Amino acid sequence: MTESFPFVSIVMPIRNESVCILAALESLAAQDYPVDQFEIVIADGISTDGTRELVSGFQAAHPTLQFQLIDNPQKIVPTGINLAIRASKGELILRADGHTTFPEDYVRQCVMTLKSMNCENVGGRMLAVGDTDFGEAASTATSSPFGVGGALFHYGTYGAWVDSVYLGCWPREVFRSVGLFDEELVRDQDDEFNYRLRSHGGRIWYNPEITSTYSPRNSPGSLFKQYFQYGFWKVRVFQKHPRQMSPRQFVPPLFVLALLSAAVLAFAVPWGWYALVGLLGVYLFACLAAAFVHGKGQKTVVVLLLPLAYTIIHTSYGLGFLIGLLRFANRWSDKLGKVPEWPV
Repeated sequence: MTESFPFVSIVMPIRNESVCILAALESLAAQDYPVDQFEIVIADGISTDGTRELVSGFQAAHPTLQFQLIDNPQKIVPTGINLAIRASKGELILRADGHTTFPEDYVRQCVMTLKSMNCENVGGRMLAVGDTDFGEAASTATSSPFGVGGALFHYGTYGAWVDSVYLGCWPREVFRSVGLFDEELVRDQDDEFNYRLRSHGGRIWYNPEITSTYSPRNSPGSLFKQYFQYGFWKVRVFQKHPRQMSPRQFVPPLFVLALLSAAVLAFAVPWGWYALVGLLGVYLFACLAAAFVHGKGQKTVVVLLLPLAYTIIHTSYGLGFLIGLLRFANRWSDKLGKVPEWPV
């Protein structure tokens, strides 16, 4: 370890990432950070699509890299992150993702920002790039305020103190004082951890010069499932940290609840149809306006698919949140979750 280049542990939880894992690993191997000052620790969730073999082949082809491949028997992201952190040795912990590729200065930019801002977590802009026409529409939708609200890491062009960032880079001491990731949360574990970090006085800095390229879901069904899970597990985050929630996070469930109420009214009273059609009309107009604004420069088919992508994101998240309220209705007093202490 040197003063200029602290040792960095890059932790990556993965499962069934055969399509994109090699691109992610090659981008990390090409970092301009000194090769003897970082390691890659991968926690594999018992992949069944050949991912593990690809990772092992990559490891064999890069003998100068410090590399660990460990098992994640529970197969979910938070247990994988925690296992990788426990197995790591770095002064700094940097999270990576199997769906993401990184420019050669990614590690260096994270380290420099963490040192210059004297904070507890840093992250940058997630550049979403789709592989299909719908994937491009999903990328545009998730990179706009109308699609995902006020999360700067999707589109922000200026540095700021924020509630959360994509992936993240932390001093190791953070985990000793705050604990590890909540292993109850299949999704939203990063939001919960950052809430907990801030409640301990930690600060999070967003630097748009730190960039990474993310491959979003390329089909309507997979996008629906992803955002449904985000909404579903956000309920447990809400139950544990009610004061940390922002108003924008309640908009999708309120919208879905309004739609369901209007649909019931439509069958109960004559004027109910006016309420339902009016609500759908206003939302459709908003989707079309957002597609016109944010779809500039895109292919025509992508612009036409944007309203569908917006609708899937909003309704799946909102529906997931409402179902989560029912599923976790008896958990309001349970704020502990499954947060392993450090060390374990």
